Amino acid sequence: MIQSMTGFGKADAILEGKTIHIEVRSLNSKSMDLSTRVASRYREKEMEIRTRVSQVLERGKVDFYLWLEKDETTYTPVLNAAAAESYLQQMKEISAKTGIPMPTNPWEVLVRLPESTMQRTEESLEEEEWSKVCAAIDEALNHLIDFRKQEGEALAKKFTEKLDAIAALKEEIVPFEKARVEKIRKRLEERLEELTGVDYDKNRLEQELIYYIEKLDISEEKQRLTNHIAYFRETMLNGSGQGKKLGFIAQEMGREINTTGSKSNIAEMQNIVVRMKDELEQIKEQVLNVM
Repeated sequence: MIQSMTGFGKADAILEGKTIHIEVRSLNSKSMDLSTRVASRYREKEMEIRTRVSQVLERGKVDFYLWLEKDETTYTPVLNAAAAESYLQQMKEISAKTGIPMPTNPWEVLVRLPESTMQRTEESLEEEEWSKVCAAIDEALNHLIDFRKQEGEALAKKFTEKLDAIAALKEEIVPFEKARVEKIRKRLEERLEELTGVDYDKNRLEQELIYYIEKLDISEEKQRLTNHIAYFRETMLNGSGQGKKLGFIAQEMGREINTTGSKSNIAEMQNIVVRMKDELEQIKEQVLNVM
């Protein structure tokens, strides 16, 4: 069954002292248009992430987010001993020169000065941690694919309704095909009768009428339209990656409907063709969302 390009998936990886959150969103696009925002700790793995996402999702405008939520205990500050010693020495020198007394508790001043404390440097990314992150990425992608499948089922149902409507409208044309032949014949004969004093060969007129009516025959257009409808239904069952093909089939359906309209020289048939075009236009709009 077909899949939609619209989807959303999320997953979390809980590690010691931190949680990794992953979200993936996708919309329709002619090709893979991937945008990533990755926490600095995993930036070195960004190309691997992009490759993984592109291989799984194949097509669409995709936004990938990976951010880190740390436990407060992981933010333990570390005293910058070199900076503290330098600040303390400068305080003593200034006190000696200016006569300003040293604070009774220098630590209260030191810890407030810039660069006197710093965050503990993160350890290098371990393989075990990255494996858990990869598992979470795969989980988020699988959720997005499930979402795409659900949307694809809804699209397939919509397409089926529209195809059924076009097929039914095609049959509504049939009664008017025979009637229009007589209307064309009668209209031409009335015009000829208006031409007083003009003699014409009735056998030749009959031949011209047959030729003219054959030029307006839409039997081939109806048959090709029937074939395109059947091919569209068959293609929907072939799985994902059929969006472009369905778009081409819809174009061919439009070509046959337009030709039918150009050959329909009575109002009743033209009205039916307009309704067929409306149903097809809705198919064309939605087929842009198909993988």
